[in-house]
Amino acid sequence: MNKNVTLLFLFLFTPLLFVNAQTFTLKGLVKTPLGDGVANASVILVQTPYATVCDSAGNFRLKRVKSGDYTLEVSAIGFKSIIRSLSIRESQLINLVLEESVQQLSDVNVRAEKGKTFGITRLKAVEGTTINAGKKSEVIILDDITANKATNNSRQIYAKVAGLNIWENDGAGIQLGIGGRGLNPNRVTNFNTRQNGYDMSADALGYPESYYSPPAELTSRIEILRGASSLQYGTQFGGLINFKLKEGPSSKPIEVTSRETVGSWGFLNATNSIGGTVKKLQYYTFFQHKSGDGWRPNANFNVNTAYASATYTVNPKLALTVQYTYMNYLAHQPGGLTDAEFTADPHQSIRARNWFKVNWNLGAIMLDYQINDHLKFNSRVFGLSASRFALGNLDFINRADPGTPRDLYKDNYTNYGNENRLLYTYKAGNNPQNLLLGVRYYRGFTNRAQGLGNQASSGTATDFTFVNSDDYAYSKYTFPNYNVAVFAENIVRLTNKLSIIPGIRFENIITRADGFYSVINKDQAGNIFFSQQIEEHKNNIRHFLLGGLGLSYSQSQAMQLYANISQNYRAINFNDIRSVNPNIQVDPNLQDERGYSADLGIRGNLSGVLNYDVSLFTINYANRIGTVQKSDPVTFNVYRYRTNVSQSRSLGLESFAELELLHFIDKQNTGTRLSVFTNLALINARYINSDEPAYRNKKVELAPDVIVKTGLSFQHKRFAATCQVAYTSEQFTDATNAVFTANAIDGLIPAYTVMDLSAEYKLSKVFALQSSINNLSNARYFTRRADSYPGPGIIPADARSFFLTVQVKL
Repeated sequence: MNKNVTLLFLFLFTPLLFVNAQTFTLKGLVKTPLGDGVANASVILVQTPYATVCDSAGNFRLKRVKSGDYTLEVSAIGFKSIIRSLSIRESQLINLVLEESVQQLSDVNVRAEKGKTFGITRLKAVEGTTINAGKKSEVIILDDITANKATNNSRQIYAKVAGLNIWENDGAGIQLGIGGRGLNPNRVTNFNTRQNGYDMSADALGYPESYYSPPAELTSRIEILRGASSLQYGTQFGGLINFKLKEGPSSKPIEVTSRETVGSWGFLNATNSIGGTVKKLQYYTFFQHKSGDGWRPNANFNVNTAYASATYTVNPKLALTVQYTYMNYLAHQPGGLTDAEFTADPHQSIRARNWFKVNWNLGAIMLDYQINDHLKFNSRVFGLSASRFALGNLDFINRADPGTPRDLYKDNYTNYGNENRLLYTYKAGNNPQNLLLGVRYYRGFTNRAQGLGNQASSGTATDFTFVNSDDYAYSKYTFPNYNVAVFAENIVRLTNKLSIIPGIRFENIITRADGFYSVINKDQAGNIFFSQQIEEHKNNIRHFLLGGLGLSYSQSQAMQLYANISQNYRAINFNDIRSVNPNIQVDPNLQDERGYSADLGIRGNLSGVLNYDVSLFTINYANRIGTVQKSDPVTFNVYRYRTNVSQSRSLGLESFAELELLHFIDKQNTGTRLSVFTNLALINARYINSDEPAYRNKKVELAPDVIVKTGLSFQHKRFAATCQVAYTSEQFTDATNAVFTANAIDGLIPAYTVMDLSAEYKLSKVFALQSSINNLSNARYFTRRADSYPGPGIIPADARSFFLTVQVKL
């Protein structure tokens, strides 16, 4: 009887035990509404060990899943998460669609998950109406870094971007000066600089200097795209820097943030913002006042910046945005020093009468339209009305200031433009493809005058008027220019991992110069012994075609390969046409620059533990514009001569790595993080194929051989801190590689090392404290030798300084 019962039990229940022991496979595709796969999306069966991430095409697979009922959660950076119930009784194939987590279909619409990074990430292959596949990119998430944002400290903000040479013009961060890969850092002239996707420089074509730099406290993220961006963004060898400004929160009608900062040498920074979303209207307003005395005498400043943005979402497919930026500042400039003066006392100032004044008005209207599931359109209309006035004694710094009327430079900029982009998503075989078409129109107009200031300018007053409104002793010009460009790029996905990205850009550029300049010769005492006024009219029309090709191979989130090569072209700017300055002269036969740039790199993220990017690059100029040292045959004064030096070739390595040290210890993810980061740039930039012995095989100016930045970032619950060290090797300032000149405008910039420490503590959701010590070791160094403002001569960097910020957010 017992035997029969046992057999019956086995007969009835063994199939059930077999069923319970069975496992199944869950696989599928995570995609966007346009059908693009979402790479690296996280797929989890909640409260189980079943978890994976999607590959580069959005495919995922969970193996050996036991039969049962589960909660499926799918998430990705920049997308709304999906949570759904799932019953698994057999192997399944499911498709999931993730909606983007931002309402506005703007130029940049990917948000990094706060706390997931220490402030650095990369652009996706396609964002909004831009294509970034196959290009080297970095994205700085400002809310995720611990840095001195009140002073726009570039060393701290750009610490994890490899290869940037940073000029330090002032301790308040009024102007940004960064250059990459051996390119001149002066006011970011070798980058195409944009704010929210539209131009913000003085004249994008003829005078691409950025006297305005968005405050770090206003900025949400900074996107950097290297050389191959020339096909989409214009003819710059350095690439693109785009400042994406903050928006009002979409989850509440009003949010108020106030930040008050005090610091060394009378530094005061007050920032207030209000933003929110009311029905279909998202708005954000910002105002910042910044003032201080500066470390050196004669270095006081006063800056005011305001910004307003409003986005009206007409319907889920159509949004209209209006933005306006205002900035005004007046800065007293302490001038430069000779080598001997810097060695004796870098704190001193021997020029008390130099002033700089800037007024900036920048506006834009943007339209974002999702025409259908496969077609996205963006249009930007933007304009600039601005001025820059410089007043002071620009004579050689090794001469005493005689107290005579000062040099006055006055620029007025009136520019406007329109850029339209159309992104079409289609399929070839089973792979989605992306085609970008764009057209750009730009009209710039600069009115420039140089002469002697009013007789009152023999004192220290800030009188920005000429001695006689009809008599500009030096020069007076108008510079109209026009630009029409048509461009296209296409991501051709050969497989779900391998893509090629061909691109093309046609440019039509017209630059004109109408006015006069004066030839003025002075004796050693500064007295004029010869003066002649010369009329000048130039009309330069160019048409040319640029091409490029990119390659992207994405094995997984842990390893991606990218490569690109693209032609570049950089037109001479207004300073190259005519600038009257005793420290610099310009070759009257100066020609535009042509060449190409290329990248080859590997990057990836190993489960959030190791983030890395290692790349090789080259930049080749056929006729690079540079400066050489010359001597006046009459006065024997040494000056910089700006000319097409020769062909130049830059080769280099850029690497970045960040390791999460506590990952192997803090298995429970208690919120404590400690990471170490290092970025290294090795640059070999030389003038080659030159017939001139003075600069044959010489180093390219402002191209240090080595740039290293390393540091520790720590975060525990409400506390965060970052300590970093930055090293830049020696560099020359002219193509002849002069080590010393008496007037200090050329010569060696010695190697320097700088340390910074920043910390933040959040008392609650409302209150936060932030502090920073800049130049922790109190190093004495300088980053540039100026031939004009704010010099001429050596511009010393600031000594150790302290800052404290109180933030209130309601």
